[in-house]
Amino acid sequence: MEDHTATRIYARPAPALRRYVGSYVGFDLRGFPAGVHCGPPGRVLTAVISLSGPLDVAAGVDDGSPVTRFSSVAGGLMRRSVAIHHDGCQEGVKVSLTPLGARAVYDMPAADLAHRLVPLDELLGALGVELVDRLRAATTWTARFAALDELLLRAVGRSAGGDPVSRVRPEVAEAWRRLLAARGRVQVGRVAAELGWSRRYLTDRFRGEVGLSPKTFARVLRFEHAHELATRHDPLPWADVATVSGYADQAHLVRDWSEFTGRSPTAWRRGEVLLGTG
Repeated sequence: MEDHTATRIYARPAPALRRYVGSYVGFDLRGFPAGVHCGPPGRVLTAVISLSGPLDVAAGVDDGSPVTRFSSVAGGLMRRSVAIHHDGCQEGVKVSLTPLGARAVYDMPAADLAHRLVPLDELLGALGVELVDRLRAATTWTARFAALDELLLRAVGRSAGGDPVSRVRPEVAEAWRRLLAARGRVQVGRVAAELGWSRRYLTDRFRGEVGLSPKTFARVLRFEHAHELATRHDPLPWADVATVSGYADQAHLVRDWSEFTGRSPTAWRRGEVLLGTG
């Protein structure tokens, strides 16, 4: 591989935002081969603000999904990877929102964004335009993260109806918490029973808020765990990835991996030129 540089800077949002925003990641990747990066599904809603050229993104990998150009893009929870077409260089900031935090920042349930990619300013209006301008004008990561805190706090402050999360049924919030704590390795029927709901009622209410059924969200969480293991600098063998992340066997992992990324694990690893960038 040709000479390349990779910078990733991680930051936590301001304390008042942490119920809604999980993390900020600044990235500057240069000198890699051009390719298509699979942005995997996971527990968070992702917004990406480019600090250089536009982002060319499709809502699916190798499935004919149209490629759309964004200067900044927000997505809901997905059950498949998005395809990020790149020329070997990427610079920007990624913001991770919790599903329950979508109400706070975007003033809508996460379900309204499920399986969708939309321009960030379509959700935040003038505030989104200002956010992109501020991030691009800043010259340090510290200044960019400070601008994110300021603008996202303003977004939360203008949310209608007081505390946004108070509009979420507590049973849905608790089911979400339990699924996260178990990394998807929990029986949805048992969770529903412990909450005093039927499985069907929980499924309907959970999907109406989050955008995925509890069962699908649990599968996404299990895949997310496997993906984390597979992207480490010293990745485990695939059979061990399957065991540690809760799959019945490697064949089960391969089926889910193919569904969520559009590629087999081997083809995915071969195509991900940005792997190992920290």
